[in-house]
Amino acid sequence: MSVNPDHSDTLSALRRIEGQVRGIQRMVEEKKYCIDILNQIAAVKGALGAAEKRILERHFHHCVKNAMAGSSDTDAARKISEIMDLINKRIS
Repeated sequence: MSVNPDHSDTLSALRRIEGQVRGIQRMVEEKKYCIDILNQIAAVKGALGAAEKRILERHFHHCVKNAMAGSSDTDAARKISEIMDLINKRIS
């Protein structure tokens, strides 16, 4: 099993999001209706959230699971610390 999970579908999603952001830039340049712009921003935020969730889930299923199953307590502790740092950033 690979230590690092495959993120090719997430990469495709990020490329779509990149296109959406360019579309929002055009909307702003063309002075489109504010609500339409805000709706597109909300869509991008939702898509980024979905990508974030997918990556986090894979991190648990691959990286964290492998660290916990391994013989190194240091590696397992590091993974827990990384997750806690991420949670603390999201909460504050």
